[in-house]
Amino acid sequence: MTKSLTVPNRKWHGDGTLDLDFPDRWEVVECLMNGHSAPELTPHEIETALRNPAGGPRLSILAGGKHKVAIIFDDITRATPVGLILPYVLAELKEAGIPDRAIRFICALGCHGAHSYQDFEKKLGREILDRFPVYNHNSYENCTYVGETSQGTRLCVNSEVMSCDLKIGIGSIVAHPQTGFGGGGKIILPGIASLDSIEHYHSLENKARKEGRSDTVGMGNYIDNPLARDFTEAAAMAGLDFKIDFALNGSARPCALFCGSPEHEYNQALEYAVPHYASKPVPATDIAVVNTYSKGNESNIGMIHGILMLMEKGGDFLLIMDCPAGQVVHYLNGSFGETSKGRQFQAVNFNIPWIKRMIILCPQFEQSQADQLAMPGTIWVKSWAEGLDYLARDYPGYAKVTVVPDATLQYLSNLSLTV
Repeated sequence: MTKSLTVPNRKWHGDGTLDLDFPDRWEVVECLMNGHSAPELTPHEIETALRNPAGGPRLSILAGGKHKVAIIFDDITRATPVGLILPYVLAELKEAGIPDRAIRFICALGCHGAHSYQDFEKKLGREILDRFPVYNHNSYENCTYVGETSQGTRLCVNSEVMSCDLKIGIGSIVAHPQTGFGGGGKIILPGIASLDSIEHYHSLENKARKEGRSDTVGMGNYIDNPLARDFTEAAAMAGLDFKIDFALNGSARPCALFCGSPEHEYNQALEYAVPHYASKPVPATDIAVVNTYSKGNESNIGMIHGILMLMEKGGDFLLIMDCPAGQVVHYLNGSFGETSKGRQFQAVNFNIPWIKRMIILCPQFEQSQADQLAMPGTIWVKSWAEGLDYLARDYPGYAKVTVVPDATLQYLSNLSLTV
């Protein structure tokens, strides 16, 4: 006899599901975020939210008299359904008399690798690509200095964006492993900032930890978060006029929408996001099965959940890392060879006492990622059946299994990462 659970699988690459079968002798518990089953937004709800922004005028009013428009959108590492809201955004701009030739799209890559036409088509839709120019952000050059933040980040921002007199950002707010939550001004820093700016911005996390302020950074930690403060300042300095953020349900579908002046809309979005994405840790877990879906190409985020979930009792950790396009290229934190690393690369070359064994389910078998997310002795498998085989041999009797459906959305609400 077996029991089964289904988890979402392969965002942007078929958006399917993966069936997980377990021996009937095991207790299997899902670790669901509070908003897992929130209903998907209707077109009417999207239009109503956009027409009622927080902290400022409607986009159609804000756009009046403008000549060059930049629409900045998040990249393929995010589940934001950018194409879903663009008809409403473009209608607002048309109402203000903005012609198509005045509009360009900039992908907020931060220091991720450049996108292809296929990536842009997934995020925006082919009609947008037919009508408008769509550009990758280049963090190495073509960035304009706009000033220094109060925390010392020398801010240089995409020059094409800075040449525009109306700047609109489109993204989503989900739990984030450094800033507590994404969204808001993060579309500017690190989204369209220079690599040097991004490097200093990211260093604020380590600075906070060294100063004993670990509770201000990490998944779900947003109060006095130094990175959130930095990106909020950066958005104001760069002149971001209007920000749009989706919240997502457990299937990574949009279930709430926030828009308006960046700081106002972000504060409003946070009020929703904090309880929405909160997930209660499951006590006495023997096996943690951690799925990574909405950011399946940044599966290292899932490490946090497995490490924390097993901290109480100790046990085995199986990470589901399944993205047909592979893990994102990250020029700041990535590995580019045995001796070639990004500026802020950190190897996972240590054991954690309470992790008995780590198994990575990766059909793409990305061994080049091993030094970034695989502890010594990690077992790589290509199928669920193969991974289950290893576990079943060591748990011939009872075991308590916790399944996290999407560790790249959720956060554990009463734990902080201190390891």
